[in-house]
Amino acid sequence: MTTCDVPLEGACFCGAITFAAAPPILLKAYCHCSNCQRLSGCPFIHTVHFPKSTFKWTHGKSGEDPLTTLDGYSLPNKPHKTRYRCKTCAVCVASYNAEKEKWSIWGALFPRGEDNRLRKDVWEVIKPDAHIFYDTRMVDINDDLEKWDGYKDISTRLG
Repeated sequence: MTTCDVPLEGACFCGAITFAAAPPILLKAYCHCSNCQRLSGCPFIHTVHFPKSTFKWTHGKSGEDPLTTLDGYSLPNKPHKTRYRCKTCAVCVASYNAEKEKWSIWGALFPRGEDNRLRKDVWEVIKPDAHIFYDTRMVDINDDLEKWDGYKDISTRLG
């Protein structure tokens, strides 16, 4: 787990959906699972996992349900997992796993600097340290990160 003093806040592309998360960070990895591939249209995503108790939506007016500005989609094969997208720009912002009571946030949604890159202080905190579900990858990644056939440290390490 990772702890930090950097505020971990972010937003969807249009800024209508905002969130804040706090350590501990349970997982920070590139996910190659077939669900992420099919739901994002990309070979893999950068996912950062937080406990339910440290994540909150920060958009909307006080007392308003923040989920009214989001579209939720529960996976038919995993109904305990719900993906949330902004109703305005359609960006997938987060996924909630009700069985494990944790939120998964996409790394690209954290704050960017004036150069349009993720801020260095944030990147140092959320930088992936593994590839997960690598056995279902679409492309080979030649880097020094550990590769796992499932979740890091609870599945088989590949290579």
